[in-house]
Amino acid sequence: MQEPKSPDVEPYRFVFRWRRLLMHSAIMGIGVILGLMTWYFGKPHSIRFYETTVEERLATAIAPGIDMALDVGSSIAVRADQPIKVELFKGNVYFDIDKNAAHLLEAKVGNTLIEGYGTRCSIQMHTDGHHHVAVAEGHIKIHVASGVYQINASEQADFDDQSISRHRLIADRNIAPWRPRQ
Repeated sequence: MQEPKSPDVEPYRFVFRWRRLLMHSAIMGIGVILGLMTWYFGKPHSIRFYETTVEERLATAIAPGIDMALDVGSSIAVRADQPIKVELFKGNVYFDIDKNAAHLLEAKVGNTLIEGYGTRCSIQMHTDGHHHVAVAEGHIKIHVASGVYQINASEQADFDDQSISRHRLIADRNIAPWRPRQ
């Protein structure tokens, strides 16, 4: 008996094809994008909302060494990042930041950014776009479109998104007159 002849088997030879390269690149690109999205969205930001009604006030600690008091009809969001970011939506808020607190506080009022560390201050947000800040202890920096301004202890200022106005001295009892004294 005679064995059948096997056809000539050629060794494997790689053939470059653009279509194959583009398809593999697209698959790898989608994988990288999904991996980055998983990394970015995997750890959700911790955002807490605080709101008071027209009959109540709220006093709470938002971080070790940082206390907050909200006036009636106020609303605020606190994002536990480094530094702690706070956004005031309406009303009045008072912050008491311990000098030994490990956190810096950034408060956003409209498009204005207020930085505070080791300070006691109040922020009042008005519906007409003009806001008010008063500092009892320490100092804060206000970032508005026209520049960065520093407000020191026993001073107050009015501000909007563009500039600071009426920067003047203030008595300690007028820092947050709505807040009950401890």
